[in-house]
Amino acid sequence: MVVPETQDKMYYPPDDLQRDAHVPEFNSYLALYRKSLENPEAFWKEVADEFYWKKPATGPMLQYNFNVTRGNIYIKCMEGAKTNMCYNILDRHVRERNLGEKVAYYWEGNSPDHHMTITYSQLLSQVCRCANVLKKMGVKKGDRVSIYLPMIPELVYTMLACARIGAVHSIVFAGFSSESLCERIMDAQSSILVTADGVYRGDKLINLKQIVDEALKKCREKAPPGVTKCLVVRHYTLRIKSGAACNKLQTPWNSECDVWWDEEMRDSPEECEPEWLDAEDPLFILYTSGSTGKPKGILHSVAGYLLFTSLTFKYVFDYHHDDVYWCTADIGWITGHSYITYGPLANGATSVLFEGIPVHPHVGRFWEVIEKYKVTKFYTAPTAIRLLMKYGHEPLQKYDLSSLRILGTVGEPINPEAWQWYHEVVGRGRCPIVDTFWQTETGGHVLTPLPAATPLKPGSATFPFFGVEPTILNEHGEELEGEAEGYLVFRRPWPGLMRTVYRDQERFESTYFRKFPGFYVTGDGCRRDKDGYYWITGRIDDMLNVSGHLMSTAEVEAVLMEHPAVVEAAVVSRPHKVKGECLYCFITLNDSLEFSHTVVEGLKRLVREKIGPIATPDFIQNAPALPKTRSGKIMRRILRQIARNEKDLGDLSTLADPKVVEILFSHRCEAAA
Repeated sequence: MVVPETQDKMYYPPDDLQRDAHVPEFNSYLALYRKSLENPEAFWKEVADEFYWKKPATGPMLQYNFNVTRGNIYIKCMEGAKTNMCYNILDRHVRERNLGEKVAYYWEGNSPDHHMTITYSQLLSQVCRCANVLKKMGVKKGDRVSIYLPMIPELVYTMLACARIGAVHSIVFAGFSSESLCERIMDAQSSILVTADGVYRGDKLINLKQIVDEALKKCREKAPPGVTKCLVVRHYTLRIKSGAACNKLQTPWNSECDVWWDEEMRDSPEECEPEWLDAEDPLFILYTSGSTGKPKGILHSVAGYLLFTSLTFKYVFDYHHDDVYWCTADIGWITGHSYITYGPLANGATSVLFEGIPVHPHVGRFWEVIEKYKVTKFYTAPTAIRLLMKYGHEPLQKYDLSSLRILGTVGEPINPEAWQWYHEVVGRGRCPIVDTFWQTETGGHVLTPLPAATPLKPGSATFPFFGVEPTILNEHGEELEGEAEGYLVFRRPWPGLMRTVYRDQERFESTYFRKFPGFYVTGDGCRRDKDGYYWITGRIDDMLNVSGHLMSTAEVEAVLMEHPAVVEAAVVSRPHKVKGECLYCFITLNDSLEFSHTVVEGLKRLVREKIGPIATPDFIQNAPALPKTRSGKIMRRILRQIARNEKDLGDLSTLADPKVVEILFSHRCEAAA
């Protein structure tokens, strides 16, 4: 990998950022990267030395087998060591580093009227009290605790209380349906569930407890006894009710199972001795989306996850003591686990914990929060950026965003148009964008720029993080050198890589290691350009083979998004008698524009010009809205079925608005005519 000589479409780090950066220029990155591969023992030991170990490791920093033909797949980090995650990210700061009065979180509620400040001392106290409540309920080391909470402080208290006593937390995004919640509770075999009475999402009131009761009823019907205790936070009734609103929510109650959080916490002691855990003891289970079948319980373990989330947070966001960091994700997803909770707290950072949505109570909410807390590092999703782009520059001009120094993106490859808007309009052209590629399975960033070191190409995830060794394979498992496109795989583990699929080692091995023995298979397509930069081209099942040409749907989507009429685009494959597959495109237009033959022809012409005739879409369909999960992820499985006119769509419980499917089918015939 080399620093490109050409300045065409390149963005270089600003001088003022480089002056005090942890990794101040590209050669520093290269030296550290070489060390992480050539001497991983020394590299990761230096990281581990920053933390507290009750007992030192007796084995090497990393042991593994990635080759299914040589036996079971395994990854181990610091075998023989004993530690506690919660102690390292809270007690260490309060007792050893004198950071007790430092702000850990600024909590910002769904309404700007609801907010609070939580210091490290206060956080430690609340976590210990919650840990004692869980112990009183019978939770022991290794037990699973399911958590179904909105983005409120109690969510952090509960997950860290689990980490403190050695329980395994399984957080379920509080937008999932009762069926999805039931499925995850049953697979994790949880006996305790923590939830809240209700929550506002924007101006919509959600009765969480009712959803929980429906889920628990399903659990008992399928496999009694299931959850024995349900701990309920009075979020709605104590924090957000007002005036006439207080009668809107009726909280169903089962006195044999349900207990109120505040009543249990009231007399709970503020001290709780941490459980000293083996390095490879499980920390949490997090289920990937069920949109392509039964959800997989991704299992992460204590020591390796601590090392990797801590280091990635420190270097990727170039974290310094006086930063105020804001990740807009939900803790129900891996981004929230790694980069709202564990990574920032391991570094003693101050973060914003945000319950709301980008457009409530107005479309400038993100910019208002940045001004309010003087946010310096901001991490959000391309979906959110494209949503806010629709409202133009005006909402941003009302707020002072001069505190921002680094911007980040996560969740999917960002299209160049959104990248440019983020860089020029939000960052005023002075903030590097760290476009991070990683997965629930990887635990943390694996391909990412470092803000003071990496020259940026809009839309590229750039280079591997320390300890990560990517390569690109063709369909036959042959490694491709230089400029290439194919399957993105990794040759070796890093400390934060998943350890297994919970209770399903066979699925773990078959999903990630069987296709190409000796490599971890991401399931993503990837392109490496002449400068060594990596470009994620989308899931392999989002790649098409058109007349023998492997084509990325993400690349076509990016071109469609360049058209001024298009707000959002999604591309899937459709069988074709001659080509094998052809492109079927769904586009959402600006509100003021009408879908027409002229628009369709203009889009086809644009794709032909930007990619080539082989990429010309056969079908372009009007999509007033796209089918998305509650976290904003486009469900391409459903789009593929609509393109093929397959009416049996299976489980739609994760969709934010199932009515979208009906609308798309009604437009389909016209599109395919």
